[in-house]
Amino acid sequence: MKQKLELTWIGKENRPKLEPRILLEDPTKSYHARSRITATDSFDNRLIFGDNLLALKALEGELSGKVKCVFIDPPYNTGSAFEHYDDGVEHSIWLSLMRDRLEIIRRLLSDDGSLWITIDDNEAHYLKVLCDEVFGRPNFVISIAWQKVFAKKNKALVSGSHDHILVIAKDIGKWQRNLLPRNGAALSAFKNLDNDERGVWQSVAYSVQSEDAEKRKAYRYPIGLPSGREVMPPTGRHWNGLPERTQDLRADNRLWFGKDGDSPPRIKVFLSEVQEGIVPDTWWPHDVAGSNQDSKKEMLDLLPGLEPFATPKPEQLLHRVLTIATNPGDLVLDSFAGSGTTGAVAHKMGRRWIMVELGEHCHTHIIPRLRKVIDGEDKGGITEAVGWQGGGGFRYYRLAPSLLEKDKWGNWVINHDYNAAMLAQALCKLEGFTYAPSDAVYWQHGHSTERDFVYVTTASLTHEQLQQLADEVGPDRSLLVLCTAFRAKADAYPNLTVKKIPKQVLSRCEWGHDDYSLQVENLPKEPPKPGQQGLFDGEA
Repeated sequence: MKQKLELTWIGKENRPKLEPRILLEDPTKSYHARSRITATDSFDNRLIFGDNLLALKALEGELSGKVKCVFIDPPYNTGSAFEHYDDGVEHSIWLSLMRDRLEIIRRLLSDDGSLWITIDDNEAHYLKVLCDEVFGRPNFVISIAWQKVFAKKNKALVSGSHDHILVIAKDIGKWQRNLLPRNGAALSAFKNLDNDERGVWQSVAYSVQSEDAEKRKAYRYPIGLPSGREVMPPTGRHWNGLPERTQDLRADNRLWFGKDGDSPPRIKVFLSEVQEGIVPDTWWPHDVAGSNQDSKKEMLDLLPGLEPFATPKPEQLLHRVLTIATNPGDLVLDSFAGSGTTGAVAHKMGRRWIMVELGEHCHTHIIPRLRKVIDGEDKGGITEAVGWQGGGGFRYYRLAPSLLEKDKWGNWVINHDYNAAMLAQALCKLEGFTYAPSDAVYWQHGHSTERDFVYVTTASLTHEQLQQLADEVGPDRSLLVLCTAFRAKADAYPNLTVKKIPKQVLSRCEWGHDDYSLQVENLPKEPPKPGQQGLFDGEA
């Protein structure tokens, strides 16, 4: 019997009980163009400030199955960052933190969506196996080598030049990639050396590798050149057609014999007859996908005076990813926003976007950068290539504080920062209702179906008040009532479900936990327990 291999690590069984926070917009940090530039301008893009795991959880209910492409550039776990841990334990922490994020990302992706992750050799191979476990091994697409640097490091044992980009589909049977446009070297290869009226062309060899003995015998014959000379196919090869096909191709001016008519025949392939783009490959050199140096220059030109990131991602790289993985209007998510390259490129390409960032550079780098993109003042990156002129906008959100906090006696109570609307919205998230307060009916704060509603109040309800609610709801509808206290039998009303808060939700989540980040300084400095071994054993 075939056994399933799993990646195992210390603490793998531990999973956080995430609180689905609500998002609070800060209009003073949101930004929009003063007018529409095009009919497709998008103004509802989102920049979220806060822990990215909590932010992903906050988006899950609303956006499950709706994100076309996720691009993330997580911390690479170089080992030196985990100086407080014995060698190997840092991998366990890193893998757990990535696993928790990947599981939500998978739920957010549309069935035809894809995940793209940049990573280096420290964790690339473990991460690949982890992605196999979360997404299913058949959904792994490819690993791309991106040439992030092109200068040699002479003191290195082997000078590293590339990062990996792991590409994973939500469902490999439904994911379809786009072709890359023919430009640069791919386009310049097409010429019209004989002024053919069918336009530019490039030539490919007319001989092919010989494998079948009978075919080799029939397809090896002399071809007369315009110069008067005859040629045979090279040793071990035969012509790609019988004499009749050769004659037809020649009559149709499809064979090229070189400028002097004295070279072995090659087939002319016209640009007008080939597919509109080129199939992506796994080698992305810096001249087509940019480098770390390119992205540093982009940021210095755009935001002079600010310290650029050590390893930022260039706009060319994201342009290539989003060209392959998305179409205009698709939703793109980056939960490790960094300097905001994903949002800037998605915006210029007419994609909708969401970015999440916890660091202060959300305010010092990302917002100023996006404002310049929107105002049309960003002249670098892919601006010229896509003809970007400005427009659109974004909304800035922060994560709400935890719904529950402890009072001075150590009891869990509703956070004093929550007003009535925030409380109703938060409890709708927790209970799986869509928050949609009615202007006409005070007890309709949200719904799960057309006949199932929720009502949230901090009041203590009496039997008379609950009976009045039951009468108004009627026999054909149902209502979940969440209140701080009630004086009645909870099952006395067939169409009401009455529960106390916060008691109803106490066991649901890890309350008051605000930081699940991959920043090591925020992690507990605790060594592995005695006797724990085999961090990455393959377990049957």
